[in-house]
Amino acid sequence: MCVRRSGVEPHTVAVARLRDFTPARVELGRAGPSIPTRALLEFQLAHAKARDAVHLPLAANSLVLDLTQRGFASITLASAARDRYEYLKRPDLGRRLSEESRERLAALRSGDEATSGYDAAFVIADGLSAFAVHRHAVPLIELLLRDLDWRVPPVVIVEQGRVAIGDEIGELLGAKLVVVLIGERPGLSSPDSLGAYLTWQPRPGRTDAERNCISNIRAEGLSYAAAAHKLRFLMNEARRLKLSGVKLKEDAAPLLGGDSVPDTKLIG
Repeated sequence: MCVRRSGVEPHTVAVARLRDFTPARVELGRAGPSIPTRALLEFQLAHAKARDAVHLPLAANSLVLDLTQRGFASITLASAARDRYEYLKRPDLGRRLSEESRERLAALRSGDEATSGYDAAFVIADGLSAFAVHRHAVPLIELLLRDLDWRVPPVVIVEQGRVAIGDEIGELLGAKLVVVLIGERPGLSSPDSLGAYLTWQPRPGRTDAERNCISNIRAEGLSYAAAAHKLRFLMNEARRLKLSGVKLKEDAAPLLGGDSVPDTKLIG
């Protein structure tokens, strides 16, 4: 039996509660044949934020400074895309390094790592939201590298980079595993979502089915602590099983302290 309270339809009460748990645009109402002015303006603002996130240039120098202040070395590289316009029109160019960057990265390997390589390499790339990278990449890197007893090279920062560029970087560094932190494609409620992609034995030609992804890392989504917990588990399992992607199943124990850990997305 449906019960009305204070003249409000039960359906309206249920929708009002739903709005408390989702940023989705539900039951916007209407003004004549259109939606209310407030809802329209909010939509236009969200669309503008998404467009800005895609076109915002990466502040690589600011990332270098933030990493340095936290005690982490870094190196800045660029993809084969000459500018943002070419990057957006030619995804393939964003998946490989420029010749100059290849030479700089090859020169980075020295000493013992020249023969034995690194355990893992960490890459920060702008992807489709430099805004997300500016907000979340360095704090997450700090959590990931804290007390991590793996041999790692300086953090690699790539301008105009896509996920697969980590495969070339990992191969050039001789890394057994690569983790790429990248700005995800903005949505109308999430212009600052960061993704983390993990690939075992990276090399050009790896497919999406051979990597694991943890997405929606941001204040309103997956916390830094939960994402770092999930990534450490996947890194350890990838090293133990010597694989990543759809064959690597995620069954990490819950994070202590009450911070929830949403499911990992397995790409395939």
